[in-house]
Amino acid sequence: MAVPHAAFLATSQEYKRMMPGRIIGVSVDSSGKPALRMAMQTREQHIRRDKATSNICTAQALLANMAAMYAVYHGPEGLKTIAQRVHGLAGAFSVGLKKLGTAEVQGLPFFDTVKVKCADAHAIADAAYKSEINLRVVDAKTITVSFDETTTLEDVDELFKVFSGGKPVPFTTASLAPEVKNVIPSGLTRESPYLTHPIFNTYHTEHELLRYMHRLQSKDLSLCHSMIPLGSCTMKLNATSEMMPVTFPNFTDIHPFAPTEQSQGYQEMFDDLGNLLCTITGFDSFSLQPNAGAAGEYAGLMVIRAYHKARGDHHRDVCIIPVSAHGTNPASAAMCGMKIVAVGTDAKGNINVEELRKAAEANRDNLSALMVTYPSTHGVYEEGIDEICKIIHDNGGQVYMDGANMNAQVGLTSPGFIGADVCHLNLHKTFCIPHGGGGPGMGPIGVKKHLAPYLPSHPVVATGGIPAPDQSQPLGTISAAPWGSALILPISYTYIAMMGSKGLTDASKIAILNANYMAKRLENYYPILFRGVNGTVAHEFIVDLRGVKNTAGIEPEDVAKRLMDYGFHAPTMSWPVPGTLMIEPTESESKAELDRFCDALISIREEIAEIEKGKADIMNNVLKGAPHPPSLLMGNAWTKPYSREDAAFPASWLRVAKFWPSTGRVDNVYGDRNLVCTLLPASQVVEEQAAATA
Repeated sequence: MAVPHAAFLATSQEYKRMMPGRIIGVSVDSSGKPALRMAMQTREQHIRRDKATSNICTAQALLANMAAMYAVYHGPEGLKTIAQRVHGLAGAFSVGLKKLGTAEVQGLPFFDTVKVKCADAHAIADAAYKSEINLRVVDAKTITVSFDETTTLEDVDELFKVFSGGKPVPFTTASLAPEVKNVIPSGLTRESPYLTHPIFNTYHTEHELLRYMHRLQSKDLSLCHSMIPLGSCTMKLNATSEMMPVTFPNFTDIHPFAPTEQSQGYQEMFDDLGNLLCTITGFDSFSLQPNAGAAGEYAGLMVIRAYHKARGDHHRDVCIIPVSAHGTNPASAAMCGMKIVAVGTDAKGNINVEELRKAAEANRDNLSALMVTYPSTHGVYEEGIDEICKIIHDNGGQVYMDGANMNAQVGLTSPGFIGADVCHLNLHKTFCIPHGGGGPGMGPIGVKKHLAPYLPSHPVVATGGIPAPDQSQPLGTISAAPWGSALILPISYTYIAMMGSKGLTDASKIAILNANYMAKRLENYYPILFRGVNGTVAHEFIVDLRGVKNTAGIEPEDVAKRLMDYGFHAPTMSWPVPGTLMIEPTESESKAELDRFCDALISIREEIAEIEKGKADIMNNVLKGAPHPPSLLMGNAWTKPYSREDAAFPASWLRVAKFWPSTGRVDNVYGDRNLVCTLLPASQVVEEQAAATA
């Protein structure tokens, strides 16, 4: 119904800092070698908040890689050949229609889509339907026919039979080839070279492409190697059984605008999944349209705005957002045209309820919504969450709950029970859709009954809430496809169906247990920043590193880079509190893996102690030097004051299996100043930039 997709956006240099996505820059590492890094990334949302240029969170990175590998494999000549063949099929169809004389080609020039004027568009579409061909009806007398690289000569022959009205066709598509001409104007014909980089001109056999992709893959640390303890990211197991439906042809080979009678399996899954999510969350209706968590935030707030406007409350545009909220929250509210009022937190990391009460009462005539995360972004269950929701409702507002931390709610409580009116779910976190590298993602929103009529719809395929509300006043369209990236929904559907009520509840319990076990093991070595009233954390917790900056000059980045030497991805760094690490183990990890990560952090604390005692240089030590790639360790010269063995093998398990970093410490400032949007070899780019800055 809609495969996950990647989109690419280009701009001129003057607008590059306003780009909503990610830009990869070429920097240098500690050895002076070229190193690619994310020069602009969406963490700017957390820094700039309501002044962020977008609320984009999930990038369809996996799909971007698929598109890129398509170009790598075919290369410039292969892509041109494919395009010429597609254009040729469209041209043959055009020539054939003229010979038949039953329809008239309009809209020259064309590339892959031919616009046809006919006597009865619906009759033609019905005839095509009987031949298992779907055509787009534009109006009563107009049809469009699109061709792509999967179209065969036989497909075009079948189209001629459709347009002939059942009469014999005196030619075949193949016989029309000599009469087919390129109808693209010369002014639109590309003459300049393209895809000149060696990457697009090297790997044109399957085994060579496989080797290239494997080399790239080997540079990535994944769940195949170790746990990825990113706080608020829920990097959990994506079971093979959940992933299998994504490969089923009857899921993959359906167009998003295919007639609903041709997608009954999808329709049944949408209904089942919507009802399951309602049961889990305590809501009355769900929209599956938003493509990511950030899109869900935007959609949820727009539903609230539509609700207020329908009641004549056009003036309600104030959104209260705690400073502990996710950084996408203020950006989403700003995109919806809301005025943002920030409220602080208390010493325990909870929302300051009295400050919130005063803000709600001061803005009661214009209050639109509160955006809140539960458990809080600080990793604790806010004891006053029900009171907070009541305060907002008493002052005429609606409660939007960020679903990023649903991993600590499922089966134990729910947004609807707590008092939220709308909430988005990160299916790519809590409900097991893989989101490594940034995507793909899905961010459906659930709402209470009074908001259900305002859920998104679509101008091509009518959609709305699941289950459908009694009436419908949809806010409009949020995503280009009616049900978002529908192809990946079977993953979450399968996960929920296989886990069942008990399994989902146990998953939440184990996630919370794992986080508390790790916090307990680490508390004698690092301060744990926030805890609930009973001394426990939720499903994630924050390790405070601000003290070691004073005693040893160690920053969170130093610990994060040193963890690479231990074979681990770092936790979330310096957010939501600067100078900290936020750790989320999820329910997927075994006690042995939790212990291994704790052992790594404890070992790093011992390395910090060496600095504090003066046994290691405060500026030149194993943390400041991390990570240590093979190129550095195997070099002829070793000038570090610590041994190569301490650098590379600080833990015993690394002797059995070691993940090697590709580069040394990357120069962040250099990378930020040298954004690269061209496909030159990295070494050439570095040379040119060095010359330019000299």
